[in-house]
Amino acid sequence: MDRDPSEDDSVADLSLEAESPLAPPAELLEQLPSYDRLLQGDRQQIFFPPLEAPGRPQEQRPWSSFLEHRTPVVTEEEAREALLSFVSSKCCYGSAAAGSLVIRELRQRTLCRYRLETFSESRISEWTFQPFTNHPVDGPQRGAFPSLWDVKVQVPPMFQEDTRKFQVPHSSSVKECHKCHGRGRYKCSGCHGAGVVRCPSCSGARRKAKQSRRCQLCAGSGRRRCSTCSGRGSKTCATCKGEKKLLHFIQLVIMWKNSLFEFVSEHQLGCPGELLARARGENLFKDENSTVYPIVDFPLRDISLASQRGIAEHSAALASRARILQQRQTIELIPLTEVHYWYQGKTSVYYIYGTDHQVYVVNYPERYCCGCTIV
Repeated sequence: MDRDPSEDDSVADLSLEAESPLAPPAELLEQLPSYDRLLQGDRQQIFFPPLEAPGRPQEQRPWSSFLEHRTPVVTEEEAREALLSFVSSKCCYGSAAAGSLVIRELRQRTLCRYRLETFSESRISEWTFQPFTNHPVDGPQRGAFPSLWDVKVQVPPMFQEDTRKFQVPHSSSVKECHKCHGRGRYKCSGCHGAGVVRCPSCSGARRKAKQSRRCQLCAGSGRRRCSTCSGRGSKTCATCKGEKKLLHFIQLVIMWKNSLFEFVSEHQLGCPGELLARARGENLFKDENSTVYPIVDFPLRDISLASQRGIAEHSAALASRARILQQRQTIELIPLTEVHYWYQGKTSVYYIYGTDHQVYVVNYPERYCCGCTIV
């Protein structure tokens, strides 16, 4: 039925798509000399050893200037305004309590947040292929291909993650398509190469059950043109797009990632640490370079220890699989005020944190339902 006569003789020789391998057999992809130790097994992706980042002399930091910073003092008026603003954002909280409670004590705390960012680049290789369209082939005959770490690429802006793929120069070769065995087409799985299928209306009986007239859908033939292949009996190979050949080459995959380490200085208060980790702070210190040195003598000892631990963790995690391009460490002051208040014969506490005066309150005395989450 409307079959292409030129294909009638070849359809019987085509294999079904489902019976063909999805990936080329390993023997098709010969080992390239410089990559024998890198491309192992069935095209397994292997991380490449990084180059050592350049060092720099350790600098003396004027920590005395940081001692001059003081936690911003929150006044009683500011403490009440912050609570009223918080209460107004909650549909189930009443503002009467916030306006009339008696603030008895404001305890100012000094917290610091340490953050380390490590921007790294890692490279892996993998065999891949694409349809060959008779374009020039950049194979080993054109010269030696470079080491993967010698391939020059444009690095994205520092601390912005990205992934890009590149074709390794001089690594290409042309092979017969492993999916269709170089035919460009494969036998249709819907009709098994016949081009027609049993009529769905009469099930091939040419007439519907208990009816004397012939089936109108198939005009009494019992067969319908295969909709999968439009009656051709075969379909264009999806792997080589009908080109019959594939261009195999080594693909370089470069990943730029930003690893993050954060720590908030220790405190014995009831304000959740996850809120303080997201709080807005005042920047006290910033150090950015290809590598940064641990802070060893900051006035808050736990910040110094966090710096040493964060740098050690990032170095250990990235040493065998990535190249560190840039590091940045910062210290921020996080204002935190503990507000003790009295209301209707009971005492309680709420917290004001961050430079934008966010509020965390426990057991607010004027709640009308339990549909709100305290944050």
